[in-house]
Amino acid sequence: MASKKQLSERETIELLDILQQRFEKNINRHPKMDWSKIETKLKANPQKLWSLNEMEISGGEPDVVDYDKKSDEYVLFDCSPESPKGRRSFCYDREALDSRKENKPQNDALTVASEMGVEILDETQYRFLQTLGEFDLKTSSWIKTPKDIRALGGALFCDRRYNTVFLYHNGANSYYAARAFRGFLKV
Repeated sequence: MASKKQLSERETIELLDILQQRFEKNINRHPKMDWSKIETKLKANPQKLWSLNEMEISGGEPDVVDYDKKSDEYVLFDCSPESPKGRRSFCYDREALDSRKENKPQNDALTVASEMGVEILDETQYRFLQTLGEFDLKTSSWIKTPKDIRALGGALFCDRRYNTVFLYHNGANSYYAARAFRGFLKV
């Protein structure tokens, strides 16, 4: 039986097949990259495969978006057209969740990301994602918030409207049915 954070052989095969199909379908996101090299790295990192599966089952549709030559790592982002359905209606972080007196959401973005073994995108990463397609046309995504903004009770999120990527602020304890977070992982 697979451990809590490791996929079974069957789950691994199924996930690799999904990732390969998505990779081949969206070659514009990763021109000149070789799937076989990526697959080799993924197979050598079962913990990261588990994290990618968590991204997949929560609706993130992870895909390769970059290669970091310095660290020899592939970068994967959630590339679902809209914010991942399985991660919506979360406030920003645990402190925000704990501060709510009533109508608490089910969870918070930073805790869920950590439990999944991923990080949420920052503004630069979010804007880079938007160069690869059009994302969050009807939804929005929490992004990593600078400490000085968070210390004042705020948190940042982005979306794409009118062919423009917008950066906004909200109270960190707010949550909406159309807002989730997008994760990234290096392998």
